[in-house]
Parts: sequence; structure tokens; C-alpha cells
Amino acid sequence: MAKKMKRSMMALLSTVLLSGALAGCSGNNNNGNSPESANAGGEESLYSAPFENGKYTEPVTITTVFPISSNVKFKNGENIENNVHTKWAKETLGIDIKYLWTVSEQNNAYETKLRLMLTAGEKMPDIVAFRGNNALIADLVDSGQFTDAGELFDKYASETYKKAMEEDPSVWNPLIRDGKRMGVPILENAYNNDPVMYIREDWLKKLNLKAPTTIDELENVMNAFTTQDPDGNGQNDTTALSVGFKNNLNTWMSDSGWIFGMFGAMPNQWNKTADNKLVYGSVQPEMKPALAKMQEWMEKGYISSEAGLYDETKATEAFTAGKSGIIVGPYWMTGWPLPDLKANVPGAEFKAYPLPAGPDGKVGRHGTPISSGAVLINKDMKHKDAFFVYQNYLFDHWANPESTTFANGFAKGYDYDLGPNGEVYREQQSDQIPGGWVDAIRYTLTFDGAIIPNMMMNTLAKLATGAEPTNQYEKNLSERLPEQIQAAKIVVDQKDAVMPEMFTGAPTETQLSRGDILSKLEKEVLNKIIYNKAPIDEFDQFVERWYSSGGDQITEEVNAWYESVQQ
Repeated sequence: MAKKMKRSMMALLSTVLLSGALAGCSGNNNNGNSPESANAGGEESLYSAPFENGKYTEPVTITTVFPISSNVKFKNGENIENNVHTKWAKETLGIDIKYLWTVSEQNNAYETKLRLMLTAGEKMPDIVAFRGNNALIADLVDSGQFTDAGELFDKYASETYKKAMEEDPSVWNPLIRDGKRMGVPILENAYNNDPVMYIREDWLKKLNLKAPTTIDELENVMNAFTTQDPDGNGQNDTTALSVGFKNNLNTWMSDSGWIFGMFGAMPNQWNKTADNKLVYGSVQPEMKPALAKMQEWMEKGYISSEAGLYDETKATEAFTAGKSGIIVGPYWMTGWPLPDLKANVPGAEFKAYPLPAGPDGKVGRHGTPISSGAVLINKDMKHKDAFFVYQNYLFDHWANPESTTFANGFAKGYDYDLGPNGEVYREQQSDQIPGGWVDAIRYTLTFDGAIIPNMMMNTLAKLATGAEPTNQYEKNLSERLPEQIQAAKIVVDQKDAVMPEMFTGAPTETQLSRGDILSKLEKEVLNKIIYNKAPIDEFDQFVERWYSSGGDQITEEVNAWYESVQQ
């Protein structure tokens, strides 16, 4: 900030001129990084080292640490410290990436090692990228080793990068401390895990039924799928709906959250009220009729009696084995695991449909957070601008569909190759790529390169209407399974039904001390009601116990956090 205060009027004028240069990052010949034009006329450079034609003329170093997840594979004798990605960063951007250490991501080893560094008071690397645990991110921020990343973002981020972040400004909320943005959110694809309903299309045809749009129509279909022998084996061995709520009612696959959404509830998360307060979904009055409905469906056999013992993956097995007719989950289930149905049951068909409406016409579903973590920047990092030079390039060229820099993939011979007649080989043709297909974008500092949150799903929805691809990005997406493209369109068409998780901060003090007890209480009582081991009115007693056992205090703490990030 002091540096800004010392700028001359001419330097300020050059900053104004910069906005035009930054705007060009996504379109013209600036190589994604043009603000070096601030050097014109001898003015102060935006960058901390000599910078020309989109790169540092003398390599600058970024130190970091990295988790080696199961989807990070190597070839050609490479490793995370020396590979096609590190070579690209040095040759294209003049950035030398050095890893202080790497570790397998199994058993939370990455988180454990970072916590050990914190405990020992060790000096952190220039940047730390982390996905998942907001509590760890909070502890890292509170260590005092990291700087105001928001100020750096405003100064250095390209227009493409800024516009991506502006798609949902709440992604900054977990990182705000005293009005400062202490990390840069890692963006993800919007709607990626939002659910749609998959139905056995061949069963609908056989029983002369139409896909349900309301809860009454849904119950008619579920009754037929349960009682009218849709698989034709002469046995009473089918159920209507595959759900698994061993872990939660509101889950990523084999979901039952949408059932509560039909009644205006969404369990296992914090929801916003009309007066801009946050309330815990599992203790709201709208839960009660939804629990009664699940109890009814369990009694009628529409839901397996094992549903409470099944996790998300186990619950899909009845559907893929041909023994249930409906399952709810993300659009990408069309690629896995639903194709197992056709392998297990010759002639079986499934199709994606919109979620049906409840008694009052409500449709509700959980949303997909478009930020999965953050990049923290060390306050002692010598070249803080280097991270943005790196990430700007990826946003302007990898994420931006108008760029052709990465038209076929990140690196030839890794995530794609070219045939003798120009044909493109990708993952599906892995045997045509020497050494096999390797997803090299996974090596990047933020794990997936760069993502413009709404780009992918909106593009798939557009393609689902029959629109012809207009650029290479759209052409690549058009090669996906037709049923996947159609499912994505349904997700986007029902986007107004999303009920997002509104509390994205670190666990509060009372959540840390009482959260496990309250979670256990919630699962026990709600499962007992669904299984008709307790009357529906026991929900009211559960709500009273939840609030009196720490829920009141947690609600106050969560709302105090929410108010702090609204300021």
C-alpha cells in the first residue's frame, strides 16, 4: 500500500493505461500478460523482475509443496519436481517452480505435514495451495505468515481471471479476515455435483408410464416399479428408488436431499432465510413432512430397508444391477457408474429427467461449491506477482475457450497426441499415445489448471440444444456422451432450484466442541423416524435437544461469521 502512495501522477496514468492492457489478456497478442507495458517511458514496472513478451527475462522462483493424489500419474521418467509442466512454466513464463517437499495425499498426509510445519513454527513456502478443510486454511491464515492476497489479486489478476472470480464473489468469504482477503480461492466447475433424476426408461415404456413431474406422479411410478414386476422375472424383488444415507441425507450421489427440497428443506447444511440469516437445515420445520414422506416410502418398500446402511457408492449397486428404477445424482453419472447397468442387464435403458416438484410446486436441490480451497501467498515471497503471471496465463489460455493455445490439451504426448492425418487421440484412445494418456494439467499449482465456473455446464447445455460448436473448446465438449450432454442441460435448466451451503467458514468454537455430538444425535433420530422406529413427532423433541445442546450457540457463531463477511 505504501508503494502505491509513492507513485507519481504519471505512474497513476500508466496504471489507467494498464486496464486496457489487462483487458487484452483474454483476446489479443499480449500472451495473456501485457502489463509490462507499464515500463514504457521509464515508468515503474508492475512486476518485481524484468518482464517482456509475457515472461520474466531472468527466471524467478516460486517455492511450494504438493500433494500427490491418486489421479496424478507420470511418464517418461518424470516426477512432480521435473516434468512437462515445470518445463512449460520455465520456458513460457520464466518461472522456476521448486518443491520443498511432496507427499502422498492418502490418509490426509498433506494436511498432517502442513500442520506439523505450523506446530514447529517452520517457515512456509512462497505459496500453499490446499483443497478441502477450511479449518486448516484458517489455521494457516492465522499463523501470520501469509499476506493480503486480495490486494495482490486486484493489482495483478487478468480480466479473464477477475471475471471468473466475479461469477460468485462469495467464494472469498472463507478467506476474509478483518476485511482482508487472505487467500485466492481455487475455482471449480459450477453445478458439477448438482443432481438430476435418472429413471429406467425401459421400465417406463413397459409399464406404460410417463416420467414424473410432480410428487403424485412420482409416487405412481414408484408404486409400479415396486409392485408390478418391471424386470419381468416373476418375483417381487425390485425397489423404486436407490438412496443411501449412511453418511448424510444430502449427498453427492444416491442423493435424498431433493426429497426434502420438495418441501422447502435441505438437511446437513446452513441455509439462508428471507431475512438474510443462516439456519441449520436439519432442524427446520419443513423437515418434518419430508421425513414423514420418507417414512411412508420405506414402509411401502419404495426405498430399500438397507438404505440407512449404504453409503453413496453402495446405494448405486441396486440400480446398476437392474433392481431399482430411479436414482438421483450428478450429470457425470452417465459416464460412471450408470453404464454398468447396460453391461449387467442387456437391453436396459436409463434417461435423465428434471427433479419433480413437491406438494406446493417446490423443487429444491443442493448446490456445488465453485471454490474447493485456496492459494495462500507468503508475506515474505520475493516475487508475489509471479503466481499471477502463472495463473493469468492459464485463465487466459487454458480456461478461455477463445484461446487456441491449448486447443487439444495441455501437452502433446501426455493428455493428447496427433495421428498421421491430424486426428486427435485423447483418453479414450490412450493406446495411441506413446506411454499412455496422462492428465498433465493435474501437475499445476492449483491442481486443475484454471476453471471459469459456469463455462463448462453452460456450454454443454448449449450443445444439448443442437447448437454447432463454434470453437475448439466447444468441439471438445461435444465429443462427450450424448446422454451426459442432455443431463447437463437439465441441471442448468433447473438452476433456480439450488439451495447452496451458506456457511463456508472454519468450524466455530462450539462446532469443534459439540459438533460430533450433535451430528450423532441428528443421524440417530432422523434415521429412527425414517425407519418408523420413532413417531414423526419425535422430530420436535430432537429440534429442542439440538438447540439446547449447543445448537443455539452454534447458530449465533455462524451468523456472527456471516455478518462479518457481509461487511
